[in-house]
Amino acid sequence: MTGRRQVHLNVNILNAGVFGGSWRFPGTDPAASFGLDHYVRIARRAEEATFDAIFLADGPAIREDIRYRPFNSLEPSVILAALAAATEHVGLIATLSSSYNDPYDVARRFASLDLLSGGRTGWNVVTTAGADAARNFGFDAEPAHGARYERAAEFVEVVRALWNSWEPDALIGDKATHRFADYARIHAVDHHGPHFDVAGPLNVPRSPQGEPVVVQAGASKDGRALAARVGEVIFTAAQTADEAGEYYRDVKARAVGYGRRAEDVLILPGLSTVLGSTEAEAAQRRELLAELVPPEYALDRLATQLGVDRDDLTLDGPLPWHLLADPDEAGGSQTFYKIALGLARRENLTVRQLLRRLGGGAGHRIVTGTPEQVADAIIDWVEAGIADGFNLMPDVLPGGFDDFVDGVVPILRRRGVFRTEYEATTLRGHLGLPVPTYRGTIAEGVA
Repeated sequence: MTGRRQVHLNVNILNAGVFGGSWRFPGTDPAASFGLDHYVRIARRAEEATFDAIFLADGPAIREDIRYRPFNSLEPSVILAALAAATEHVGLIATLSSSYNDPYDVARRFASLDLLSGGRTGWNVVTTAGADAARNFGFDAEPAHGARYERAAEFVEVVRALWNSWEPDALIGDKATHRFADYARIHAVDHHGPHFDVAGPLNVPRSPQGEPVVVQAGASKDGRALAARVGEVIFTAAQTADEAGEYYRDVKARAVGYGRRAEDVLILPGLSTVLGSTEAEAAQRRELLAELVPPEYALDRLATQLGVDRDDLTLDGPLPWHLLADPDEAGGSQTFYKIALGLARRENLTVRQLLRRLGGGAGHRIVTGTPEQVADAIIDWVEAGIADGFNLMPDVLPGGFDDFVDGVVPILRRRGVFRTEYEATTLRGHLGLPVPTYRGTIAEGVA
């Protein structure tokens, strides 16, 4: 490795790709994301390219826009179990909600995956916005924004305590003395909090990387606080270098305020890529992708994100600013609410123009160009100290990811900012994160 800052890369397997019309792209199988081969193929290519991890998003409810596009609907930890057997090195990150799961189940699920994969898993903690998901779990409406994050903070605390309920040397396996495990080194959690009562201990021993990596994504005030408190890898959205820099500095400073080291928190903005062998070819591809997004889908999604009726949006007019809430008071996902409003204000966009800039509603930064130009965009932000790498969101899957692996990765390697082979066996090793020391359990007074 050179002395240059190294780039961390995950690939976000967003069904057919990040754009609303990706499944309609020539040569793409519309139903591929409902079959295992799709995920195995992408994971193996990510491993070939020495990516840190693959990343699976999730939402525990059907969406009305399934009329227009696929979305991530297979249960992600099930997919990870299959990918653990199909790969040897690449990290495996899945999203599970802290709003609609129980800490013991999540702790056990990821501890199991971590053992079976040799220490390669990460848990992306989300608080899950949306009334549809709430109704699937017996609630009339989604919990308030702040309440979701209060629950999430306690949820992570309990999960980590369960992961620490086995001391590192509790599993003995001594045939001669007939001692499989030292029960004195397996501890109850005995947690009693505002949201959870959990006895413990976990019935799964400690993994090779100590604990699965905790991933978090949040740009609201509550989200930043949770990310800084518990996140080891933070997935965020930023359209400009100024936005990325402000978020990077703020969250790292908050983490230090919680007694953590800034270097133990990696911030990876989402990056959507549209590649071509020339600028003109890339622009043509981007234009086709824009045309493939159904206007009805894009309008519905934007209206939902902004908390307005679709009829309140006029394609060739401005946003209905008088109907929009203050970003810090909005329900749902404040991250994408702020992204959309920021773009529209900064560039004075009509609704139609905003939808094209958002790629039909995705909201993450889109870089369109040649492999050299995309590599430049990645390196510029990392070397400017406003990102530690990126959560890659290819335009089309698997083809757009193949283009990135074949075109951009060799450039990053030649420039000395990305590994040519794996130097570690665990996800923590790939990310350069330390193995957590055994911290004891809540019941022992060590949180």
